[in-house]
Amino acid sequence: MNKNLNEIPVFFAVDDTYIPFLAVSLQSLIDNSSEENKYIIKILFTKVAEENKLKIKKYEKQNVKIDFVNLNKQLEEVQGKLYTRNYFSNTTYFRLFIPELYPQYDKVLYLDSDTTILSDVAELYNEEIGDNLVAAIPDGAVQTIEIFQEYVEKVVGVIDYNNYFNAGILLMNLEELRKYKFQEKFLYLLEKVKFEVAQDQDYLNRLCKGRVKLLDDSWNKMPIMGVNDKKPNIIHYNLGFKPWHFDDVPYQEYFWKYAEKTEFYEIIKEFRRNYTEEDKERDDASSSKLIELAKRESDCVGDDRISRR
Repeated sequence: MNKNLNEIPVFFAVDDTYIPFLAVSLQSLIDNSSEENKYIIKILFTKVAEENKLKIKKYEKQNVKIDFVNLNKQLEEVQGKLYTRNYFSNTTYFRLFIPELYPQYDKVLYLDSDTTILSDVAELYNEEIGDNLVAAIPDGAVQTIEIFQEYVEKVVGVIDYNNYFNAGILLMNLEELRKYKFQEKFLYLLEKVKFEVAQDQDYLNRLCKGRVKLLDDSWNKMPIMGVNDKKPNIIHYNLGFKPWHFDDVPYQEYFWKYAEKTEFYEIIKEFRRNYTEEDKERDDASSSKLIELAKRESDCVGDDRISRR
């Protein structure tokens, strides 16, 4: 292999439950990759079966290297402090440990596993980030739901909800994050503040505000925003917009195109067949409770936004 290939470090975080969807994301990433680049894939985990690791390792090729990275040690000291709810697990916090775990990297991409990639991620990686801590895309749910806009401004402390970013696709400036002592500040804030609505995403927005480069939403196209004529680069099936649950999710055709190429296709179809009305009612209730939680927390905070605008 050409040793002069550009290295593109890409991080995911998974548990066994999300292995089939990680496979879809990897399939789409590789199908849209360039032979001019070497893709270093790091998969952060605490519990993944050896059988599933071997299945994912099959995606390796000459210019794609895949490593599983066990984070049990990093999670031990903070395990009891990490709040999760609904379908979230502690994996959502893993990205916060990347800067200190990988001092050899100045910049990396982090991608959620519920993504389908339609362009070469090297284009995103090569975005100029300056001395910003992260580059990211405004969160679609916050852009759409007024209660969340109130919450992120009053509770999280982001002065303008349009600047609140989704943490599912991140270009992370590890060099600047280390200089900023990001992990130390996160662990300190974790002791003082409990964000229950968007959890680690709220911590990221609180800690990084003022040093975020906002990118075009084609790099984090969320179905909650609906379909438009702009070509998406990455589809992010976040919140309740899961093609493996519903038949009418915007951009679902891209997910199934790549899912069919994986050995998990029949398993994923089984997820769809087994998703019941009771499951839907439970998930809808969870979404409603989340909105109620955001409103309750917003109502507990004074409002000085008029004097700041």
